[in-house]
Amino acid sequence: MIIRPMEPEDADSVAQIEKDSFTQPWSRQGFLDAMRLPENIMLVAQEDGEILGYQCTYVSFDEGELTNIAVKKSARGKGVGAHLIRSLQEKAKESGVERIVLEARVTNEAAISLYQKMGFVSLGIRKNLYEHPVEDGVIMSYTAEENLC
Repeated sequence: MIIRPMEPEDADSVAQIEKDSFTQPWSRQGFLDAMRLPENIMLVAQEDGEILGYQCTYVSFDEGELTNIAVKKSARGKGVGAHLIRSLQEKAKESGVERIVLEARVTNEAAISLYQKMGFVSLGIRKNLYEHPVEDGVIMSYTAEENLC
């Protein structure tokens, strides 16, 4: 498996994984628009020519917001998400990003567990953050300095 920058030709595959993973998915055009901003960190996990997962992080100055991350259903539980997050952390550090924040549904225990394993800490709960269905979101943050051994 390789982790590489997302390219426009990946948009169809990424949008399909997004649609299969979320109740309010980004469109293909949403991914293309995000790729046009050079400061964003957008990565895909690919194996044998197939996109297995992706992540999109918007960057503003020294902070990144992990807005989207998903793994194809058939590839879940195989470490793809961890590889994407580790690559994001490395790219963020190279880009001068000091902190990465994200939001996750409070019931998404698998994602929250993964984020914790990757060094993210909970900052608190945002009530009724999500729609379809309405649900609270946990706000998490990763700071490279806090995770140095």
